[in-house]
Amino acid sequence: MKIALTLSGGGYRGIAHVGVLKALEEAGIKPEAISGTSAGAVVGALYANGMSTGDMLNFFKSIQLFSIGNLAFGKPGWVDPDSFYDRFRKIFPADDFAALKIPLQVTATDILNGELKIFSEGPLIKALLASAAFPGFFAPVEVGKGYYVDGGVLNNFPVDLLREEAEFLIGVYVTPFGPTEKSKIRHSISVLDRVLKIKSATDSIRKFDMCDMLVYPKELGRFSTFLENDLDTIFELGYQEAKKSIEEASGSLPVS
Repeated sequence: MKIALTLSGGGYRGIAHVGVLKALEEAGIKPEAISGTSAGAVVGALYANGMSTGDMLNFFKSIQLFSIGNLAFGKPGWVDPDSFYDRFRKIFPADDFAALKIPLQVTATDILNGELKIFSEGPLIKALLASAAFPGFFAPVEVGKGYYVDGGVLNNFPVDLLREEAEFLIGVYVTPFGPTEKSKIRHSISVLDRVLKIKSATDSIRKFDMCDMLVYPKELGRFSTFLENDLDTIFELGYQEAKKSIEEASGSLPVS
């Protein structure tokens, strides 16, 4: 049976994906294909490359987005995704999708033609940086003739990429949506973040029924997309929610 896994975008809330992977491993569930967007694309790539969940958590804790060396100068954004290339190259020395142990597909949005791009072969690192380039915060990433931002703009929950080939599809959605207060919309990034959440929720919730098992930690809604605090709490929320979902689906879950 082919088990597939989809990991949504979500900024730092994507660390919940790492907790989910830990729970899946403990249950003997091993994905044979992965699709992801933004943070989910990065986590999916790290996992497909064989990195342990403990090392993944430490990796995300070590990233300092606002370090002076990461700032974008002369580019349309605050943070330059290309500044992370060398760090990713140490993790992915081959820099190629073909070198991963598990097939991976990631989404990105070409802002030049408004089309969704699905990366699944060729250079890996640029594709990951493009998929995670949250618009207005990160500068777009140039790959070939395309100029890419976050895949979540057009497909934040790419379960559709795996549904036909998967016999059992696990979806992990870490961008909960609900009402907010005017006091929390304090600057332009807050507005952009809220607008993208509205669109993402509208598109993504319709896909929940495509999953054979859905992991949806709704408590993540109280965490900011780019707030670097409480990473251990976010990890634990993903872990506990996955354990709950695994228990609820125990009768139909394929295990190795």
